[in-house]
Amino acid sequence: MKSVINSQWFHVILLLTIIGEFFLPWILGRYYTGYNSKMMVMSALGSLKSPVRLIYNMWLIWLGGFLTFTACAYFAAIKTKFPVLSVLIALSIGIFAVGAGLLSGIFSVNESKDMVTMSSRIHGFGAAIGFMALLFFPLLNGICSFKQKDIVFGVVSIISFILALVFFACFVMGDKEQFQNTILRYEGLWERLALFCMYVPFIYKAVSGLVG
Repeated sequence: MKSVINSQWFHVILLLTIIGEFFLPWILGRYYTGYNSKMMVMSALGSLKSPVRLIYNMWLIWLGGFLTFTACAYFAAIKTKFPVLSVLIALSIGIFAVGAGLLSGIFSVNESKDMVTMSSRIHGFGAAIGFMALLFFPLLNGICSFKQKDIVFGVVSIISFILALVFFACFVMGDKEQFQNTILRYEGLWERLALFCMYVPFIYKAVSGLVG
């Protein structure tokens, strides 16, 4: 598995998966009457009232499964040189894969936040822990890149971490009642921007591997 992270097929699947993470919700949202991508989080597409819930939840399970494999691949690739960083990076990706991917795909969230069920609790807990774990992936990747003397990748990763932190803070604040009349109310937008920034190191790695 050590060489998997540098293989062409891995880069292609990784890039297509990340593209699908944003493109698929955009497509599915068009078949969900009343869905607003700026205001509503992507998880709403998998809610019990969603007409596209089966497709989206199956996608989350795929995402979780592939990113779990990716976590293992990252660990195997750098564990010899950076044993501590390899564990932290694998945990960052792996917790997100299980929490925001597998668990979120199996346990649906309710469209209304006022309705709380065991399924929505598990979904919410898994997604929240998963997002917070992946938030540190760009930072950890940046540290690893600097240690490997890849300054450009390191700078890109650190900038991605800072932007992800800002967008994630906006996403969290957008759920508060006092911010409902401000630009922070666009929860769906902030979620997507934060997630994209967390994925930037993946995108950089995949594109570099394909064109390099």
